[in-house]
Amino acid sequence: MDSSVLITFIVLAVILVGLVGFFLVRGRPLSPAETKKRYPETRDEHDLPPGAAEDSAGEASGATATGTLVEPEAPEETAAEPAVETPEPVAGRLARLRARLIKSNNIFGKSLLALLSQDSIDDDVWDEIEETLLMADLGTDPALELVDALKQRVKVEGTTDPQRVRAMLHEELTKLVDPTLDRSLNLQAEGRPAVVMVVGVNGVGKTTTVGKLARVLVAEDKDVVLGAADTFRAAAAEQLTTWGARVGVPTVSSPIEGADPASVAFEAVEKAIEVEADVVMVDTAGRLQNKANLMDELGKVKRVIEKKSEVDEVLLVLDATTGQNGLNQAKVFSEVVNVTGIVLTKLDGTARGGIVVAIQRQLGVPVKLIGLGEGADDLAPFEAEAFVDALLEEN
Repeated sequence: MDSSVLITFIVLAVILVGLVGFFLVRGRPLSPAETKKRYPETRDEHDLPPGAAEDSAGEASGATATGTLVEPEAPEETAAEPAVETPEPVAGRLARLRARLIKSNNIFGKSLLALLSQDSIDDDVWDEIEETLLMADLGTDPALELVDALKQRVKVEGTTDPQRVRAMLHEELTKLVDPTLDRSLNLQAEGRPAVVMVVGVNGVGKTTTVGKLARVLVAEDKDVVLGAADTFRAAAAEQLTTWGARVGVPTVSSPIEGADPASVAFEAVEKAIEVEADVVMVDTAGRLQNKANLMDELGKVKRVIEKKSEVDEVLLVLDATTGQNGLNQAKVFSEVVNVTGIVLTKLDGTARGGIVVAIQRQLGVPVKLIGLGEGADDLAPFEAEAFVDALLEEN
């Protein structure tokens, strides 16, 4: 073999062996000692704070973008039972919330008294008084009755003394609110739980009202079961369950969204009978009064419940800010499920306290509870005298 060819072959062989060795060494994982020697800024697991580990980028997985180490989460422990709240006593709630009512309804305390206390009250003033009452959602017939009664008394007594005028207005308005109506909840069922259905359109605070009413009943030492029969609104059952859990009240619900609400209501009544509860309250889906099929379904819920037990109360939840539209809702619901009482919510956000009179007059059904705020215990039994006092109180 030619010597030049041999030398060339040897050189190529040396180069090939060198390349193979280079790649073999490069692909071998470095030992900790070699790593520290080659990359002195790199730390291994033993150099990191306890609980931290190296990720694929060579950074501590517990570190933030700024390099601050976030403390690792403690090992998950068995969740403790949530503390059960003690609701505020029911007695005196309306008095406690009176300041809110006074603040929001001074249309009576200021506007009417100012008009009635003028030296001369002519027809124009009486028209203005009537308009003020209509703006307060008193309703046409009640407003005319109140104006006529006040006209007669002011004419006979011939007084414009503010205190006397206020007394006359208080007396006539109290008559319209009607303190003789029975506003107690019918919860005295014999040998079985009392059954309460709660109905109303979406957005009036119906599920929240059921939760708050559960607190009212717990404060009165009653054993309560809740039924989440609003199976169409997302998270309605979860919301009601949370309200119940806060005061130690169980909730019957379906894990299937869109389940038959009548079935859930029936199971809730069964459960209440089984545990010998005092009251079972069934929350129903919000029904639009112009959706006949949905209203029919609400009637079905009531009929199915009645296969197991009589329905003792049907409470219609209305938003006080809806005015005359609330009256239309009340009429339709009453035709479908025979409403026995009204719960008026959001009364603290409106000057339209006259809606109480208008609703009672149209339905012949009393307002039994009013909501005056967002707090868990801001639901109070309606008291006619205290309500009128607050309406006519000046700030």
